Amino acid sequence: MGASLPFSAFCGVLVVPTTELSSRSKHLVHKLNPRRRRWRRLTRSCLSVRNVANKQEVEQSIAADHDAALDDFVPDSASIASSIKYHAEFSPSFSPENFELPKAYFATAESVRDTLIINWNATYDYYEKKNAKQAYYLSMEFLQGRALLNALGNLELSGAYADALRMLGHKLEDVAQQEPDAALGNGGLGRLASCFLDSLATLNYPAWGYGLRYRYGLFKQKITEHGQEEAAEDWLEMGNPWEIVRNDITYPVKFYGEVVTGSDGTKEWVGGENIIAVAYDVPIPGYKTRTTINLRLWSTKVASEEFDLRAFNAGDHTKAYAAIKNAEKICYILYPGDESVEGKTLRLKQQYTLCSASLQDIIARFERRSGEPVNWDMLPEKVVVQMNDTHPTLCIPELIRILMDVKGLTWEEAWKITQRTVAYTNHTVLPEALEKWSFDLMQELLPRHVEIIRKIDEELINTIIDEYGTGDLELLQEKLKQMRILDNVELPAPILELFVKPEDDPVEENDDDDDDDDEEEEEEEEESVGEESKATSEEVPLQEKDDSPEVKKAAPEPVPKLPQTIRMANLCIAGGFAVNGVAEIHSKIVKEEVFNEFYQLWPEKFQNKTNGVTPRRWIRFCNPDLSEVITKWIGTDNWVVNTEKLDILKQFANNEDLQAEWRESKRRNKMKVAAFLREKTGYVVSPYAMFDVQVKRIHEYKRQLLNILGIVYRYKKMKEMSPEERAKSFVPRVCIFGGKAFATYIQAKRIVKFITDVGATINNDPDIADLLKVVFVPDYNVSVAEVLIPGSELSQHISTAGMEASGTSNMKFAMNGCVLIGTLDGANVEIREEVGEENFFLFGARAHEIAGLRVERAEGKFIPDPRFEEVKAYVRTGVFGPYNYDELMGSLEGNEGYGRADYFLVGKDFPGYLECQEKVDEAYQDQKRWTKMSILNAAGSHKFSSDRTIHEYARDIWRIEPVILP
Repeated sequence: MGASLPFSAFCGVLVVPTTELSSRSKHLVHKLNPRRRRWRRLTRSCLSVRNVANKQEVEQSIAADHDAALDDFVPDSASIASSIKYHAEFSPSFSPENFELPKAYFATAESVRDTLIINWNATYDYYEKKNAKQAYYLSMEFLQGRALLNALGNLELSGAYADALRMLGHKLEDVAQQEPDAALGNGGLGRLASCFLDSLATLNYPAWGYGLRYRYGLFKQKITEHGQEEAAEDWLEMGNPWEIVRNDITYPVKFYGEVVTGSDGTKEWVGGENIIAVAYDVPIPGYKTRTTINLRLWSTKVASEEFDLRAFNAGDHTKAYAAIKNAEKICYILYPGDESVEGKTLRLKQQYTLCSASLQDIIARFERRSGEPVNWDMLPEKVVVQMNDTHPTLCIPELIRILMDVKGLTWEEAWKITQRTVAYTNHTVLPEALEKWSFDLMQELLPRHVEIIRKIDEELINTIIDEYGTGDLELLQEKLKQMRILDNVELPAPILELFVKPEDDPVEENDDDDDDDDEEEEEEEEESVGEESKATSEEVPLQEKDDSPEVKKAAPEPVPKLPQTIRMANLCIAGGFAVNGVAEIHSKIVKEEVFNEFYQLWPEKFQNKTNGVTPRRWIRFCNPDLSEVITKWIGTDNWVVNTEKLDILKQFANNEDLQAEWRESKRRNKMKVAAFLREKTGYVVSPYAMFDVQVKRIHEYKRQLLNILGIVYRYKKMKEMSPEERAKSFVPRVCIFGGKAFATYIQAKRIVKFITDVGATINNDPDIADLLKVVFVPDYNVSVAEVLIPGSELSQHISTAGMEASGTSNMKFAMNGCVLIGTLDGANVEIREEVGEENFFLFGARAHEIAGLRVERAEGKFIPDPRFEEVKAYVRTGVFGPYNYDELMGSLEGNEGYGRADYFLVGKDFPGYLECQEKVDEAYQDQKRWTKMSILNAAGSHKFSSDRTIHEYARDIWRIEPVILP
């Protein structure tokens, strides 16, 4: 048995060295029945871990009896307990003296990972055998959340593991709490990517995810008397039991250097800085399926010879490990601050590392499956690369570079293949959020890619000229200005000639042509443009020519030099075959406003794919109470994968029995939230108050400021009333905030400080007591959301209309029976349509009005509501502490100027927001009506499953089919 130890780390559920276990564990192992002992032999003989770096021939089939064993084997609690005990003793991350909760978590996770690896191997063995087309999802963020309970739920092993841990002296819930959230993302972009992976696996689509393995995440948020403070995440300090390091899967990544052209015209990128990307794999299980797909994360290092031993021994330690630190820091932080050149360089290095390592890996896998010789025209038939926002844009020039410089294809071949392989998801309509990179920085860091981008830009220019012709040069010039990839970069010489008028032939002095007036005017214009050259050719002294009254011109005003940039979104559209928005209103804005010129040129490229969330994590596992109620009334738990069945709830929305069970479920979840808030913040809140929640990234356009100013107005009115009037006029509320402000986003950090100051004042005001509480939850993440969302009753999605691409938290709240208050923005529009207008609290300006309202403000025509002026004045009295909020309040005032003029229309929407909140209070007082609204929100959320979204991507963009393991 000892010889099998290296393998037993992958099959610990069954392969346990009994001679090394305690007597209790031996007893558990011996309870295995003969069928399980047969499984043990099969797993030992048939399974091994695969990778894409070696060239060994992949097995074409799995033994029939082994398949049968995989299908019918379900581990019981005794074998699971043995597996956990085995990992505690033989895969130790902790000292052997005890079996406390941290050690129990690691051993349990490693036990679950064994099953995932078995399924992972079977999945990709079968994919290799079928040679199926695969989708590769590239994202800078994957906001996974905790993995243990999600994996057990998908594997349908929660009960067995709970029993096993009880046998070992622990509760599953306590063990699961030991897991830190994986710090691989921040907001909706990363959470969407993780939901997509869950759906891809559940629906049996062949796919991979690719990202970076951030050591310190974005940051850990602490709330102090000074507001938000940032500290490094420590999620990897104790190791990560879910990841499998693949030390044999590494790829070189280069920066700087120069491009050398060979005698045959081929290009070679030489010199510069070289690092190594190392693969870390995280298995992603599907729900009630053996399909287990892969999230491959890249970490960075350099070869050992890069350590300067001589410098180290000479005492120059900084120089000795400079190359090592330079490589490692690429994967230190998600979104490092980019105020400095060093920060911008590091971000660009991150993006290129993700693109280069992932594409090298994808191509290696394609080559291995293709055999010799490789038919590169088949690449788009077997591979599709989805870029999640513009961060992975460099995969377009990188794919071309690999195909041309490494694989020997021509430009035409590489360009056509790339255009058929890559697709782009747009996530923003904010102009400042559309990525632009400094041309000079890109030229320095990635010289070969700038050459390729120049060529793509030229291809795009020629396409525009073919479309619009040269008859109207002003129109053509405007199209080029809007659509070019290279902004403020000189046009290629052949194109530039179109816009330069040629010099006319000299005109004879005695020319009697009646039309010579026009020619004389043209000559004067030419003289003013190029006096020196004309004077030289005619041998006229320069001074004499300058003094001539006919040709003397006023000196032109100097034109400021505009920054030369590379517009990444334009590169995505030109270099890919599909562009999609993430909600109907967002996709409409993308087509009609943000990229209208491209839409006119390539309407067939543009699509909508409304976002979704996985119903497994976001209701089935995080809200088991409500899930049981839904299953009971629908009559099946199949709604977890077929959310259309949630629609059945509509016919029971008025049923008093369902309403009673629904309210009781919500009450229990609110009790959990109240306990959680007390533990995390020290604030004690009443579970009988309405729980009003706004949790999302802190940003001015998301308008947490509108929310807190509404609360301040509510508080002020309360203070002006007698206790009896207060109790009669207001529904008790607990207002909960959560979210991170980017470390260098000063205004967002002011908003966090303001919320916490308001909370400190209100929560300690004995006159108000439980009538109003304001709580800011620090370090908001997926695990916090999984507690807050099931217990929420009102959720705020109040961004300035037209500025939120989609949002996904609104979907999670609705799915859990939470009523929404919001603007017609992002997915709110579609949610309101699905749940019913009467079950959504709507206010605010519409998207098509926003531009006009800003113009109106600039012209001084905006008249603020008296209540808005009143609340600002109240804040300035200092009632919420000594902090000076003039800058924050000042941003809402004036008619123009950066950081002023209320760009996000808080003042414009403030009166409508207050009036809408009065309607919320009125509805909540009628609990029968409110409960019906809650039920209809859950019932109407069926459209917003990420399963539906992934089916649409697979059908309309990726053109991939499910591959179901036999």
